[in-house]
This record gives sequence, C-alpha cells and structure tokens, in this order.
Amino acid sequence: MPAPDPLLLAIVRIGTFAGKRALTGASGFFFRREQRLYLVTSRHVFIDEEADHHPDRVELELHADAGNLADAIVLSALLYRDGRANWRQGRDDAGGIDVAVLEIDVAALPGSVQLTAFTLESLPGKSDEVPLGQAVLIPGFPLGFHDDLHHLPVVRHGAIASPYGWRFQGQGWFLTDARTHRGISGAPVVMRAPGRKPLPWLLVGIHSTRFDIGNRDLAADESLGLNAAWYPDILATLTDPSPRREPASRPAAKAAP
Repeated sequence: MPAPDPLLLAIVRIGTFAGKRALTGASGFFFRREQRLYLVTSRHVFIDEEADHHPDRVELELHADAGNLADAIVLSALLYRDGRANWRQGRDDAGGIDVAVLEIDVAALPGSVQLTAFTLESLPGKSDEVPLGQAVLIPGFPLGFHDDLHHLPVVRHGAIASPYGWRFQGQGWFLTDARTHRGISGAPVVMRAPGRKPLPWLLVGIHSTRFDIGNRDLAADESLGLNAAWYPDILATLTDPSPRREPASRPAAKAAP
C-alpha cells in the first residue's frame, strides 16, 4: 500500500464536548513552530456565542502507528484552565478573526504517533503568486464524512474566487469557490508547491464559513457556493511565544430556567 500524501496526516478530526456530552464535529490541522505544536481551527469551533456553543474540551483523532493507519487514538485537550482560555484567537483592525490555535502538549503524545505539520515556511511569501482562479484543495471532514478505517480526511476541490491579497468586504479573508459543508470549518486551504518543505503544499488560507444570499429563492436559486477563507499570516501572530491571549476568561454559565 503506498504511503498517503503527507498533507492528509496534517489534518485532524475534532470533536467538541461539554463534559461528557458530545456537541459538534469540525476540522483542523497541525502547525509547528520550533518545538511547539498547535492545533489550528476556526474560532467558532471553540466558542460561538450566537449559537450558544460553549465546549470545555476537544477530542482529536490521531494515528498511533506509522505502519498501521487503522490504529488510532483519541487525545482529549482542555479548552480552559483555572477559568482562562488555553487557546488563542485572532483580531485585526476590522475586529475578530475566525481563527484560533490551541497548543498541544507534545509530551502527552505517544512516541509512535504519526502526524505532519505546517510551519512558517508553509505560509505565502513575497515571491509566491496565488492567481485568480488558482486551483486549491480543502481537506477535512464535511458532515463528519471520512475514511473511518484509516482515519483520513477527504479533499474538496475549489478555486480562488476573489483577488488574493485583497481584503474582501474589508475583512481579512478571500473567497473560494468550492462545495463545502458543516464539519469542514477550520480546514486548511492549500495549493500545490512541489519542493516546498516540510510539506509540498502552500497554506493559502483557513476555511471558515459558506456565504449565502438572504433573499435567495430556495426553489429557483442554487446556493451561492462561495466561502470565506482567512489569510494564514495570522498564525505567525497566534503562535508567537507571547501574544495577547483572548478571551481572558471563560464565559459565565447561564442559569437554568
């Protein structure tokens, strides 16, 4: 059996929980900076006030054995400690950015665990061109669907749908034209970059959400099919050894009716 593309081993399936109660599923990916390892996903995976989504931990499905991808383990990671968030979220001059990172305790991982990770070298540089219409891949777990024998994500195909480097509608995102679903929030948006290390892929964005038109005729009009992807340079800030931590405290629990 041929070895899988290393891209697939950088993607991780996320389950969110409130105590023992399962809440939602999402996608994420690993990002390494020096000796530190981070889980990257959408901020709304960790907290979504509008949806009253307040998990206190996540579970990550990891490959335990490089020689047997069917062998998987589940790593549980707390989102809060002593009332403070363990994760960091992004902001810019336009407000909140729907990207968050959670540092993973490398010491808690078995020595045989099989994973790959993006690094700062995976981010676009001044010499990297991302033209309009560029083909991109969005690997993740749409509606939770994946290869549940080998614990690998599936890959959706898309294209850059707005000028890359421009802030669409003044926000720190660009558009992709791709078919996406719930569960793929937090997935990386990548384009092929042969010879690039440590992965032969350029990390051009982080998938966040689908766009739609509020007055769309559900009977006559198809869904828009466009998505927001945040620019990945926020990861350089969020994985800096001493950025500002947000939110500072855990939201208070609501009183029972």
